[in-house]
Amino acid sequence: MMMRAAGLILALALGACAAQAQTPPRLDGDWVVDLSTEPGTPYTRPMQLALHADGTVTGSFYESEIQAGRWRTDRGRTCVSFRTTDGVGPYHSAACLVGDHVEGQTWAEHRNFLFNWNAVR
Repeated sequence: MMMRAAGLILALALGACAAQAQTPPRLDGDWVVDLSTEPGTPYTRPMQLALHADGTVTGSFYESEIQAGRWRTDRGRTCVSFRTTDGVGPYHSAACLVGDHVEGQTWAEHRNFLFNWNAVR
């Protein structure tokens, strides 16, 4: 009886560890994106990400609704990719969780720029 109880406890503990191992890092939530171009002149904008079980992402970036967002955890990292708009053209953004911050980039073909950015909580 004692062995059976010990086995059950071990099985529950291993199951909990496996569940934790499958939980993706926390990329969802509220972020402050640093879009500064001049040293010493802060320029930040909010980003809110909601990662859904079906692999989609919703939320907002730079006060624009995220469109066609997707996320994935693979090769040891969790990343998102999505589109927003300024009303003139699309902005394509991709970002990955790196430790406690996000590293990303945004491409706006209609504005002829690619911008690298970072975000923190």
